[in-house]
Amino acid sequence: MIRFSLSALKSPGTLFSIRGGVHPETRKFLSAGAAIEAMPLPALIRVPLQQHIGAPAAPLVKQGDTVLKGQLIGRARGPVSANLHAPTSGKVIAVGHFPAPHPSGLPVATITLRPDGEDRWGPRLPRLRPEDAAPEEIAARVAEAGIVGMGGATFPAAVKLNLRGKYPLHTLILNAAECEPYLTCDDRLLREHAEEVADGAGIMARALGVARIIVVVESNKPEAASAMRRHNLGMGHPIEVKVVPTQYPMGSEKHLVKAVTGQETPARALTAELGIVVHNAATAHAVHVAVRYGEPLISRVVTVSGRGIARPANVRALIGTPVADLIAHCGGLSGEPEKLLLGGPMMGQPVANLRVPIVKGTNGVLALSPSETHRSAAMPCIRCGTCVQACPCGLTPFELNARIQADDLEGAAEVGLLDCVSCGCCSFICPSNIALVQGFNFAKGRLAEKQARKHQQEETKRLAAARSAREAAIAEAKRAAMAKRKAEMAAKKTREAAEAATQPGGEVVK
Repeated sequence: MIRFSLSALKSPGTLFSIRGGVHPETRKFLSAGAAIEAMPLPALIRVPLQQHIGAPAAPLVKQGDTVLKGQLIGRARGPVSANLHAPTSGKVIAVGHFPAPHPSGLPVATITLRPDGEDRWGPRLPRLRPEDAAPEEIAARVAEAGIVGMGGATFPAAVKLNLRGKYPLHTLILNAAECEPYLTCDDRLLREHAEEVADGAGIMARALGVARIIVVVESNKPEAASAMRRHNLGMGHPIEVKVVPTQYPMGSEKHLVKAVTGQETPARALTAELGIVVHNAATAHAVHVAVRYGEPLISRVVTVSGRGIARPANVRALIGTPVADLIAHCGGLSGEPEKLLLGGPMMGQPVANLRVPIVKGTNGVLALSPSETHRSAAMPCIRCGTCVQACPCGLTPFELNARIQADDLEGAAEVGLLDCVSCGCCSFICPSNIALVQGFNFAKGRLAEKQARKHQQEETKRLAAARSAREAAIAEAKRAAMAKRKAEMAAKKTREAAEAATQPGGEVVK
């Protein structure tokens, strides 16, 4: 167990610096002034069964089924998974595979729904009065509603809410830093729905069994910070609002904890081991809606921005809405974009197909013009160490890159490959324009595949050894049974011979 100290928490106004990081142009002005607007129903909705970290959901519907809004259409499988619900009423026209919102563009299991235009609700989840509900009931309701981390990590929220029994928790941090350039969906959510976010934070604090709530906002969002200060109570819990410097990647969970508390989370450890749980602000809003009104997670706020968008905006769209529909709603593309991304420019994923849907973790759709990408040819590494200074995790990216280029994945892992959070600071700052983080992500994938193969080989050997052991045990049992039978037959013959010897005439009496 990691020892933690409350000394850093005793000074509410104290902030601590994080190492490394960069200061890209935020360009939030493109959409920060745009109030959240509702998207109309799309012609088709595609709901991937894998929208979260963990096992994909199991489909509960088939082609031809009619569904109602909020109906459970995919059930969570395993301890780390999330339910899926119909975003609107309509007819299931396919349960098959469709390209995923992922750079690979490979198909994943997907439920395709044609809305009927009526947007009819089915039975909602039973409402809870969180003031009287047990922590287990709140966590169970969050799981039923299919809520995941909406800052991009998509970790099932209920799993985090159940950490109270495993760790001595004392603080909930609500992450509203939104450090990625362009993105303003959390900013607008706090400005327009601060009271609901505060209530959701209070509900989560009750589930976690903590008394302290801190909402963290970057300094470039003064209106959001002011809104949260006006609504500084969540279920009776006082809420502290801390404004941190505008610095990327301030929104990274472990770096946010360091900035606010001064405590550093060891590599491969959880912030819960320090007594702290971090949730996204949009997740808190989803918890409020699910617990108070019984509505599952079927929509989210998405920033549609970039110079390539005719009318940058923040829109509330149904989960499963095609990216093309969001862009069309915002006036379409203004020219041919240099890059299309889901998420922010630092950690976002390229869009391979405009028909791919948004999912629970999609916080942005960006169309970047050539003037915004500054794409240049990569040059050889000059080992200047700029990437080392920028890395917030204290790694040596140029050394990692050298080992990966030499196909020494194990060596790269030894010098911290798996501690990389893929923030992209090294790629952003590299004077040689080397796509470092892309190489690291590729290497992580190869290493995971290699480890999976090794695990499979070891599992095959284990199963073969277990089979051999079973067969040997069965053979030994057969030998023992045969020996026992022979012994019994020999004993029987001996008894019969003895009995015959005692009879007149020496004959065996039967």
